[in-house]
Amino acid sequence: MAHVTRIKAGDKKSEDEPKKQSTSKNVRKAVKIAKEIVKENKKAVKKEKKPMPMPLRIITAPFRFIAKPFIALGRYIKGSSEEIRQVRWPNRKATWKLVGAIFVYAALFIILVMLLDALFNFIFSQIIR
Repeated sequence: MAHVTRIKAGDKKSEDEPKKQSTSKNVRKAVKIAKEIVKENKKAVKKEKKPMPMPLRIITAPFRFIAKPFIALGRYIKGSSEEIRQVRWPNRKATWKLVGAIFVYAALFIILVMLLDALFNFIFSQIIR
């Protein structure tokens, strides 16, 4: 694995000079990366399936046709639940800030639409006279 040096915009260190980190941080990073690689390899191994023998495929074809939508629905529900677990939900304070921002935006938009309605109503009433 290549060593990557990141330099911030205001950093005066040269690119040749790597950042010095304690060995415990390097070990933790290496362990974390190794765990991620192991997880990816396990997922790849799970995805590899042996093909079904031809006679068995012929016999089970009608049942697979009927079961396909249910299998797809199950995969969708499983994937959705995995995604929901990964969501970082905001706390109560942040939620109320976002709700307040939505109300302010909606109020401004309502005022804009009312002003435009009044303007066009005035213009068309002048044209019709």
